Amino acid sequence: MKKLIAMLLALVMVLSMGAMAFAAEGEEAADDEAAEAEVPELPDYLKDLDLPEFTTIEEGKLIMSTNAQFPPYEMVADEGKGFAGMDFTGIDVEIAWYLAQAVGLELVIDDMEFPSALIAVQDNKSDMMLAGLTYNEERDEVMDFSTSYATGVQVVIVPEDSEIESVDDLANAEMIGTQSGTTGYIYCSDTPENGGYGEDHVTAYDNGATAVQALLNGQIDAVVIDDGPAKEYVAANPGLKILDTAYVTEDYCLAVDQDNTDLLEALNTVIETMIDEGLVAEIVSHYVSADEAEAAE
Repeated sequence: MKKLIAMLLALVMVLSMGAMAFAAEGEEAADDEAAEAEVPELPDYLKDLDLPEFTTIEEGKLIMSTNAQFPPYEMVADEGKGFAGMDFTGIDVEIAWYLAQAVGLELVIDDMEFPSALIAVQDNKSDMMLAGLTYNEERDEVMDFSTSYATGVQVVIVPEDSEIESVDDLANAEMIGTQSGTTGYIYCSDTPENGGYGEDHVTAYDNGATAVQALLNGQIDAVVIDDGPAKEYVAANPGLKILDTAYVTEDYCLAVDQDNTDLLEALNTVIETMIDEGLVAEIVSHYVSADEAEAAE
């Protein structure tokens, strides 16, 4: 009798282990299906667009240089858990994915420091740059810019008890922090005659997070940076605030190497279609509230 009971218990354990294994396989299959479901389908209006012939650096790929420390436009995600199963997510990442799909290429994202991302396009190491990139005349001399797809607002972050209460008070700051290579740095480091504060009063950091840390450490008096990441940094760091008045308003664009007209024409056709069909606004709404989006227009 004891042997029979032991045999029955052993059989129950085997069946239970089999059921657990089956359940685990079912869960894994469900996870795989969920991962596949996260990859969106290309809308019909982005299929078979009338695009010019163009070449890219690497056949079959559209290489994008960026600085993925600029929320909500580009951020590093857990491996394979970003948008469409990539390692990155954000507004620019989603837009770039649709661009690549519409022109029939695989999107490849190279994450690097912001100045390096600018140079990568000029040195033909990337096909395009999306990184909360704003147009200015100096950049236009070495790069070609697309149609603007979003509005960027540069703001000022200060400690809550700061004596800097308006943009005008920045002239009294001992040191202002910005991200290296950005228009915030260009504007702030310009001469006072041109509306800046002089290079001696501006420190450029590799990224916005480092600049904000310097502000928290008391090494600088304020940070000038785009509104999107500014909100993220302030939310994550109690004791900081954003001044009510914007520093400057700009247009976000993508950039390609100068005179790469065929690629630019193709990308512009896709971007303009995405704007007209409301896809860009839909992408932005995933990351920015309707009130914030309206205020930025």
